[in-house]
Amino acid sequence: MLTAQFMALLDVFIVNVAAPTIGSDLHASGADLQLVIAGYAITYSVLLITGARLGDRLGHGRAHLAGLALFTAASLACGLAQGATELIVFRLVQGAGSAVMIPQVLSLIQRTFTGEARARALGAYSAVIAVGAAAGQIVGGVLVSADLLGTGWRPVFLVNVPVGLVLLAVGRRVLPRGGAGREAARGLDLPGLVLLGGAVSLLAVPLVLGQEEDWPVWSRLSLAAAAVVFGLFCRYESRLARRGGAPLIAPRVLRHPGMGLSVFRVLAVMAVNGGFLFAVTLHVQGGLGYSALRAGLTFAPTAVVFGLVGLTWRTWPAAGQRWLIPAGFALLALSVAGVGLAFHGGGGGGPLLYAAYAGVGVGLALGFSPTLTGALATVRPEDAADAGGLLMTVAQLGQLIGVAAFGTLFLNRLESLGVPRAYTSAEALSVCAWALAGTAAVGAVSGLVLRRR
Repeated sequence: MLTAQFMALLDVFIVNVAAPTIGSDLHASGADLQLVIAGYAITYSVLLITGARLGDRLGHGRAHLAGLALFTAASLACGLAQGATELIVFRLVQGAGSAVMIPQVLSLIQRTFTGEARARALGAYSAVIAVGAAAGQIVGGVLVSADLLGTGWRPVFLVNVPVGLVLLAVGRRVLPRGGAGREAARGLDLPGLVLLGGAVSLLAVPLVLGQEEDWPVWSRLSLAAAAVVFGLFCRYESRLARRGGAPLIAPRVLRHPGMGLSVFRVLAVMAVNGGFLFAVTLHVQGGLGYSALRAGLTFAPTAVVFGLVGLTWRTWPAAGQRWLIPAGFALLALSVAGVGLAFHGGGGGGPLLYAAYAGVGVGLALGFSPTLTGALATVRPEDAADAGGLLMTVAQLGQLIGVAAFGTLFLNRLESLGVPRAYTSAEALSVCAWALAGTAAVGAVSGLVLRRR
């Protein structure tokens, strides 16, 4: 299951490096590329909690295999897509498959392990997320640059097909297939799903398309409507809970100590992650003219450090554990700003750049892994699906908002500066880097607030 988790996460980030090649091959616009990346996150984030609920009703092993089958088929379709619109649609389907597949991993961890064993399992889960997110950039660069049989960007999707088929064959033999007992009686809350999906779509579409369309009236109305629909979603969920129904998110999960701040920090760190990877990839390939392979390898320091910290932070001295989250966000803010400064003027970065990349890896890992582990280690097993679904939904929403908001900021600034050469692209990245650093700084303050409580 962790292998499937790794594959799904790899596919989120592997597309970043392939984006310029996809744009050239399919004649895709900047908005199309954002939708190729963010479209996956839209369906993933909206359907994650429902996917977790399906695991409760059908059995986590059975639901995991169903999602894996859909993800594998959609990956094949993505790899064979002949146009940008087709690719966007199949990415939406791929995200839906992940939304059914991935929540079952956390649910089985929560239901299978207790105490220190659960903490270790959650540490492995967080490390897989860390390595998958960072390694996607490198693997994507290798696959695109290899241009296997003249297929260009297509192997970044097609590589999932043989892996998925092997996992399906193994999973049918080793995964539990039964239901989850009394939790299976809970409903799916389809009205809540429709309201949440509407709110996310109304938010994401104008963020992605607004810049290219010069922010028409419909884009502003859509953003306002997103706030209204989200308010309706919250009101409906509260009423459903009072009537004894089964809302998408159980109120007791939201009331769990520290859950609110954990949600905020996961949202912040994933927004910074998504925006950073998208903007830097566009700069080094579009502005500096790097190949896909060189662009992917550029993130190697971030990938290595992210993985190492995600695997080892729990073994660090206990006296400093309370400071890990705020320190991680503070380091992330400084390091992202450092990346912007290193590229200033259109240069290649030098030693400062690689130090900043490593700092980004440490900051992301400390902002994410301790937050996720701390939030999930103490929830009751019967709340595992809701808690895991909530945090993974927030993580994907953060990724979506990061790509849409910071990607739009980068592209808008680049357009206002004129021809996308190295200098103008660096200036656009600098503006984006300062915005990313500000977001990370807010995350650092939230960590200090939690400590004081």
